[in-house]
Amino acid sequence: MSHRFITGNRLKDGVVVWLSKTDQWVESSAHAQTYNQNDSEAFLETLKHRDDTSIVDIRAVEVEKYSNNSVLIERREQLRAEGPSVRPDLSPEAGGNRWAVPPFPLPPSTTSLSPFVGMYHYDESDRQFLYDRAEVFRDQIARRLSGELTEDEFKPLRLMNGLYLQLHGYMFRVALPYGVLSAAQMRQLAYIARYYDRGYGHFTTRQNIQFNWIRLEDAADILTILAAADLHATQTSGNCVRNVTTDHFAGAAKEEIIDPRLYAEIMRQWSTDHPEFTYLPRKFKIAITGSPQDRAAVRVHDIGLLAHRNEKGEPGFQVYAGGGLGRTPIIGTKVREWLPVKDLLRYVESILRVYNSLGRRDNIYKARIKILIREMKPEHFIALIEKEFESLPADYNILDPEIVQEVERRFGKPPFLTLSEKSFVLDKYIFENKDFSYWVSSNTHQHYMLGYISAVISLKPIGGISGDVSSNEMDAIADIADQYSFGEIRVSHEQNIVLPHVRKDDLFALWNKLVEAGLATSNVGLITDIIACPGMDYCSLATARSIPIAQKISKHFENLKKQQNIGLLDLNISGCINACAHHHVANIGLLGVDRNGEEVYQITLGGSGAEQASIGNILGPAVAADKVTHAVDAIVQAYLDNRLEDELFIDTYRRTGAKIFREAVYGTC
Repeated sequence: MSHRFITGNRLKDGVVVWLSKTDQWVESSAHAQTYNQNDSEAFLETLKHRDDTSIVDIRAVEVEKYSNNSVLIERREQLRAEGPSVRPDLSPEAGGNRWAVPPFPLPPSTTSLSPFVGMYHYDESDRQFLYDRAEVFRDQIARRLSGELTEDEFKPLRLMNGLYLQLHGYMFRVALPYGVLSAAQMRQLAYIARYYDRGYGHFTTRQNIQFNWIRLEDAADILTILAAADLHATQTSGNCVRNVTTDHFAGAAKEEIIDPRLYAEIMRQWSTDHPEFTYLPRKFKIAITGSPQDRAAVRVHDIGLLAHRNEKGEPGFQVYAGGGLGRTPIIGTKVREWLPVKDLLRYVESILRVYNSLGRRDNIYKARIKILIREMKPEHFIALIEKEFESLPADYNILDPEIVQEVERRFGKPPFLTLSEKSFVLDKYIFENKDFSYWVSSNTHQHYMLGYISAVISLKPIGGISGDVSSNEMDAIADIADQYSFGEIRVSHEQNIVLPHVRKDDLFALWNKLVEAGLATSNVGLITDIIACPGMDYCSLATARSIPIAQKISKHFENLKKQQNIGLLDLNISGCINACAHHHVANIGLLGVDRNGEEVYQITLGGSGAEQASIGNILGPAVAADKVTHAVDAIVQAYLDNRLEDELFIDTYRRTGAKIFREAVYGTC
């Protein structure tokens, strides 16, 4: 007969709890009562009714019973009991207070003098909308804690405000619209991490930030603090239009045709609480890039918009629809070769109307627009879009130049100086300091203004956690942005930070500040610049851990000269089929899965989210966790042995096919 523990999460703060031998909810699984299967099933319904206002997600989990104790069987439940395997300082046994003890100082927004250039300036009505939303959620939380709302009634309300229940407690997902934020906003996020989380934030591939240790009773206060800095968690969950993502060099890149921030902001305003598109068949993701170089992976989004000039040289958009990753990875269908800027909202709305009308709502796995397009055939779907588009009134949702200009005015522009392209100061330090020269070669991007450059702060320290940043590091980034980048910051979908407008003459001083803060890793675009989701260390959907695998690979390839010799190479790791780390479009992709209780990793090769987008091909059988680093090393060595001069990994793979890599891996694993 199988045996069980009964577990759940405390409603008010999300802490993992276990039912003890004295019928009390305790935080240590060591004191949990062991039930046989029949007794636990009979008791569960009683508990769910009895403890509805104090405990959530009550369920039984299997244990192995021994003479003196019982041991949790599933790795997920072991992690719930022990805390994240990658952060021992956050385990239940770490000691000290889980959260900071009030009174707290006033938020930075009350005193911050950071400029808001490059940011869309909210007016009082925008800000009041956010404050009102926070108060509505405050009332909903109070009704849940009092028992007036059941968990089933409350769950969609908290999800609409970005609050999830994950492995160890509540996770709060905060929107960073199109990945742009100010130094003042970064300080506000640091304040939340320090006083309402446990000192950390995690930047995601959706250009959002997640806090993994939030208490339900604090959630409305956090929304109010966010609102004070023009931040929010609106539409970071639910079957609606999610955060519109874009190129992290938007408004700074030398090769840019259109500044995508303007149109991402227009779509954000248009889609927020849209009465027709708030309850779509499934979540809906839009990406937009303003340059011919696709740095936003537009072809793997529900709608992808790529800046493009027509034969007359007029700027517009190439439009893709039905791309996506997850369970069914698909490269989007090109539905318009060129769309005039003025028709952007009209055409996006036409696509959404067709999807909202015909998308499936009976099967969550077949509800995305990519499945609809595949099943009805692309040409039929395009015909329906065009028909819907042509039926719109001639003056409906036209983006007149005056509208775009007003949005642009509210962004503000940095007070650039008139400089020469050549920086003798920069050249001097590149020549004199090898470490600095390495960082410049990998962590900078050309700027459209003479004498300026964009700098990338890698959030992938060797052996670190991809996308994680401490509250102290957030404050340091904010200070550096204020000093060197007009207070403007970007978050990339590769989980890095960008300072978009840096004087070349100041780059060496900026780098020294990063060195002092421990943020000067020179690996952007290299094999240790690994995109990794939180995986089973945090996520309730994950089937395997991502972070420890990324850490081991990162340490294995630590030598910078070796990384540079390998060259540009994407390596992404997802902890489940939902593919939050975009492993399908990585040159080397790793997908963690559960195989009879063991974490194993499927390898895909040849993926790309760039202009020649492609879905990676499965190389062969999944490999055990302790074999993954060896397998990746074998793949890299096969590439080095077979590449032509200056040939990138993706090009070698496309030229040779999978055979040489398959032989390298499965001859050694």
